[in-house]
Amino acid sequence: MRLTVAGPGRAGGSVALAAARVGHEIAGVLSRSPTPTPYGPALDWDDPIPDCDLLLIAVRDDAITEVATRLAPLTESVPVAAHMSGFTPVTALEGLAAAGVVVGGFHPLQTLPDPERGAAALAGAFVGIGGGPEAAGVLNRLAESLDMTPFPLADDSRPAYHAAASAASNFVITALATATDLMMEARIDPIVTRPLVEQAVANLYELTADAPLTGPIARGDVTTVVGQIGAARLVSEAVGEQYRLMAEATAVRADRRADIALWR
Repeated sequence: MRLTVAGPGRAGGSVALAAARVGHEIAGVLSRSPTPTPYGPALDWDDPIPDCDLLLIAVRDDAITEVATRLAPLTESVPVAAHMSGFTPVTALEGLAAAGVVVGGFHPLQTLPDPERGAAALAGAFVGIGGGPEAAGVLNRLAESLDMTPFPLADDSRPAYHAAASAASNFVITALATATDLMMEARIDPIVTRPLVEQAVANLYELTADAPLTGPIARGDVTTVVGQIGAARLVSEAVGEQYRLMAEATAVRADRRADIALWR
């Protein structure tokens, strides 16, 4: 396929780089700075978009509608366009739809820290596909060419879906960073937690969301939890607060809400 990418940041750059590596052609790249890009020729925002099979809009959520409206008059040679947001509905592309472009959504469910590592991480990841059958056909073909597994993502599912994705990635990082701070305070290499973390995650996917909970919070050992929160506070006020908040969230999940008042 011939692709045009609007917004060659972490997400757009990752897909552009991965697509080019499997044989797709990047017809052009629209960015805030009209300078040459490593993904394809730089385009001017006021010029017609070149003939392509798919326009990918990979800008911030709050800019999607504005960009779609701005590009709509320039898309005579663009049959399909998709944004790369997991939260924003496909209807945000109504400006393009009004111009006769078939619209959809393409959201890689993967962390993309930078284009190089992001491109490598796409293979094997899932990707949420939004839009009607015509858009889905093109986007599924792109996904499969990148060795990704597509799944349908309806507009009314996006808020919960995106909240879940954020929890699965960022909340995990917060928890492990706090654990690292505590291990370093104990003068122990944090690498010792890796088998524990990997098994806990495996339990989550092999059992149920609640089954893997173990430890003093799940069993209601208030004295131990109070001691743990105290140890976290000795590292720093910030680590102590992070630990307390995560402990409370875990107590809610474990149906131990009544214990929270005993920790304070």
